[in-house]
Amino acid sequence: MAAKKKNAKSKADSKKLNEQIKEEALNEEKQSENNDSEEVKNEASGDIENPETNEGDAKKTKEQEKIEELEDRVKRQLAEFENFRKRTDKEKEQMFETGAKSVLEKILPVVDNFERGLSNIKPEEETDPHVEGMRMIYKQLMTELEKLEVKPIEAVGCEFNPDYHNAIMQEDSDEYESGFVSKELQKGYMYRDSVLRHSMVAVVP
Repeated sequence: MAAKKKNAKSKADSKKLNEQIKEEALNEEKQSENNDSEEVKNEASGDIENPETNEGDAKKTKEQEKIEELEDRVKRQLAEFENFRKRTDKEKEQMFETGAKSVLEKILPVVDNFERGLSNIKPEEETDPHVEGMRMIYKQLMTELEKLEVKPIEAVGCEFNPDYHNAIMQEDSDEYESGFVSKELQKGYMYRDSVLRHSMVAVVP
C-alpha cells in the first residue's frame, strides 16, 4: 500500500510539473508574440512617418529647383537686356558718326574756297576790311571744326601713306627723298580717329 501511495504521489507531482512547464512555455510564447506585435507596430509607425518626411523633403527640393530656375531666367534676361542696351548705344553712336561725317564732308568745300580766296589776295589788299572779315570768318570756322575734332592731315614732307594720302601725280624734288610727299594739292582731314577726306598729293618717285 505504501508503494502504491508513493507512486500515486510521484505521478501527481510529475503531472503538476508538466503543467507548470506548459504554462511557462505559453507565457513565453505570449510574451514573444507581444514583443513581435510591438515591433511591427513601431515599424508601421515608422513607415507612416517616413513618407511624410520624404514628401516634405521632395516638396522643398522642387521649390528650391523652381527658385533656382527663376533666378537663372532673371539673370539671363538681365544679361540679354544689357547686351541689347550696349548694342543699341553702339548703333546710335555709329548713326551719329555717319551723320556727323556726312555734314562735315559738305563743309570742307566751303573751307577749300575760303583758302583759295585768301591765297589769291594781293599784298595791297591785305588791309582791306573785306579781306580782314574773310580771315576772321575763316578762323572762326576752323576753330569750330577743331572743337568737333576735325583736324588737317599732315602731308608735305611726310612719307607717303595710302591710309591718309591719295597720290595723283609724281614730282621730282631736290628737297625730299623718294616716297615722300612733295606737294599738297588738296588738304585732307581727320574726324576723330577716321579719315574724313584723304589728302591729294604729289609724291617723289
